[in-house]
Amino acid sequence: MGYNQKAVLVAVDCIIFGYDGEQLKLLLVKRALEPEKDKWSLMGGFIGDDENLDGAAKRILLQLTGLHDVYLEQLHAYGSPDRDPIERTVSVAYFALIDINKYSKQLNDQYHAEWFKLKEVPDLIFDHPKMVKAAMDKIRYQAALHPILFELLPKKFTIPQLQALYEQVYDSPIDNRNFIRKITASGLLIKQAEKDKSNSRRGAFYFKLDRQKHRSQFQSFLNFIPKSIK
Repeated sequence: MGYNQKAVLVAVDCIIFGYDGEQLKLLLVKRALEPEKDKWSLMGGFIGDDENLDGAAKRILLQLTGLHDVYLEQLHAYGSPDRDPIERTVSVAYFALIDINKYSKQLNDQYHAEWFKLKEVPDLIFDHPKMVKAAMDKIRYQAALHPILFELLPKKFTIPQLQALYEQVYDSPIDNRNFIRKITASGLLIKQAEKDKSNSRRGAFYFKLDRQKHRSQFQSFLNFIPKSIK
């Protein structure tokens, strides 16, 4: 028994996280259309006739940041009938992880994009706050199993930068000596001769990620997470 099926629009929303060596941030744009014009929003758009979902997400990310080959993962589909007050729209959310310092100059000014510290994110339109929370939950889960947070770091980084990133993702302090011991034991880092002396005279050695081990050895990172939040 058939019935009249009304068309439903399909959109993609990108939750773009970046790290500048000190702060974990979220990239937002000012919405150009009514409803909610000029309110802060995730970067998104409708999928094209010749696109699949992943292709639409990559296009949207490229338009905003100028980036190819970014860590991009499909998160969840949002299809509440009242999520968009104008037209029935299903949105498929993706999250992306990028190094802010490497790409900040390539941002597309057309979208009035701005980075916000996670704890200072303004009110967002529609169900975008729910998307951001779900993305953070997924990142915490993924980072416990795989070293995905390295996607947020520059090619060379210090242990304090890495530890600060983990602390911000899990919103919890991590014991310094324990962290250094465990990250060293993972075998994923290659120590460099050069030091970062921007924060102290003594300085902190730079490290690089061993890309080969990173790909072949997705060992558990659960031991990095403070016990209070396991």
